[in-house]
Amino acid sequence: MDSHADKLSGAVQELENPDRIRQLETQVFQLQQAVTSHAVIDQAIGVIVAVGRMTPDEAWDALRETSMCTNIKLRHVAELVITWGQGGRDLAADVRCELSRRVKRQALQ
Repeated sequence: MDSHADKLSGAVQELENPDRIRQLETQVFQLQQAVTSHAVIDQAIGVIVAVGRMTPDEAWDALRETSMCTNIKLRHVAELVITWGQGGRDLAADVRCELSRRVKRQALQ
């Protein structure tokens, strides 16, 4: 069985490996991007919930389907929705049409 000192020594050696350091830096960067994207998408879901009087699950579906049908990345659609919700610029016509259609569809069910 490895002693605590052996485990610590192995961990130090692994962290001194330049390839391992690059791998960990890449993972940290990807996790930071994922956290940011998740927050943006959650905010957009909140806007759609408030405006469309939908559940968060319904708003998620509307946002996701709008992204797929317009061939625009989900995060970008979410950013557009947030900007629109803050009273910024109007939504792009294709995003507005798809999102409106999905919000109306959900509201009628």
